Amino acid sequence: MSKKVRLAIVGVGNCASSLVQGIYYYKEKGLDNIEGIMFSDIGGYKPFDIEIVAAWDIDERKVGKDVSEAIFSLPNCTTIFYKDVPKLGVKVRKGKILDGVANHMKNFPQDKTFLISSEKEDELEDVVAVLKDVGADVLINYVPVGSEMAARFYAEACLKAGVAFVNAMPTFIVSDPLWGEKFEKEGIPAVGDDIKSQLGATILHRTLIQLFVDRGIPIRRSYQLNFGGNTDFLNMLERDRLKTKKISKTEAVTSLIPYDIGWENIHIGPSDWVPWLKDKKIAYIRIEGEHFGGVPMSVEVKLEVEDSPNSAGSAIDAIRCAKLAKDRNIGGPLISISAYTMKHPPKQFPDHIAKQMVLEFIEGKRER
Repeated sequence: MSKKVRLAIVGVGNCASSLVQGIYYYKEKGLDNIEGIMFSDIGGYKPFDIEIVAAWDIDERKVGKDVSEAIFSLPNCTTIFYKDVPKLGVKVRKGKILDGVANHMKNFPQDKTFLISSEKEDELEDVVAVLKDVGADVLINYVPVGSEMAARFYAEACLKAGVAFVNAMPTFIVSDPLWGEKFEKEGIPAVGDDIKSQLGATILHRTLIQLFVDRGIPIRRSYQLNFGGNTDFLNMLERDRLKTKKISKTEAVTSLIPYDIGWENIHIGPSDWVPWLKDKKIAYIRIEGEHFGGVPMSVEVKLEVEDSPNSAGSAIDAIRCAKLAKDRNIGGPLISISAYTMKHPPKQFPDHIAKQMVLEFIEGKRER
């Protein structure tokens, strides 16, 4: 009988929908037909060994429903690639709102925005009790960008419940030395911050930047412009919520440039919400440099992806690595998988080095 990863989800949105669908999609495919996955086996854990045991959300169309139904409820709009997710026997609980809903969200049509449930919110002690009762191994945090207090609320719950924490959004927790020390002191693994999609704008931009650096082409300026139609992009129309997101995305790219090109010469971040794109994300990337003799050159790329499955492709590895670390009694920030699957890890590494670190971690050759 295969081992299981008992997963709790905070935020049953598009990313959670893709993740849950993927678990059952790969279960049906079987081990011989696993494609679209970076690591098919992590310490004996396959993609379909993840079991959902608890979930929280704040939307009235999800709270109280079985997770198998909630993942297809509005305002979710991601591609349905596996519609036959079985009843899981896990009802979505009402989460703590705190700063999880931006004020401007109430100004948009109901099928595009959040509708706050009238159910009673779970307090910290409720979340901790549920995590313990269901025997959760790992919690993944999908609260909206800018939900600083809400993200820390669930991180605190993990510390109190002894549950590994995967922070898929850009509040700096795992990469914050003070929080990192808390997880290390409690012997609890943590992966973060801000999920780096399997093949998204950040990893593509990083790869191109690394190519310029490796080939001796000085970089003069660069931008990355992103837009999409899901609730994540709608939420990010409130620019005050984007401080950590912009830092996260920018540092993910500039960390590979071994010199300062000046803040005015690098622009990375979300730019707009286009409703009819739904969960499709479009990114335009441009890098300008100078090759031999100081002669100007540039590269322009357009990337078009379904945003949430792209995220799930990294999350499914981060979750299993967190569980593997828990099995091995490794606490604190997990450097290798954070560097490989997150935009703002505790320490940045070039992606090919981070991948090798993950392989070594899986093999048991390095603690983190």
